[in-house]
Amino acid sequence: MAWYWRANPEFEAIAGVDGLTVSGPFDTQAAAEHWLTGTFEALADRGVQAVSLYEEDRLVYGPMNLDAGC
Repeated sequence: MAWYWRANPEFEAIAGVDGLTVSGPFDTQAAAEHWLTGTFEALADRGVQAVSLYEEDRLVYGPMNLDAGC
């Protein structure tokens, strides 16, 4: 299985992400979550305001707001 993070569609143009996928693939959910823990501030700096976690085509959870002030 492949896990990956996707930005919310409305932020694709702002963040410059390709096809909304901002990371991955990861082998496990834990690996994907670990990556986001260390990267969410950089994504927010690029204009990504929220992400969702997918396993293949299945939404696992999200959208999660990346604004640390919330």
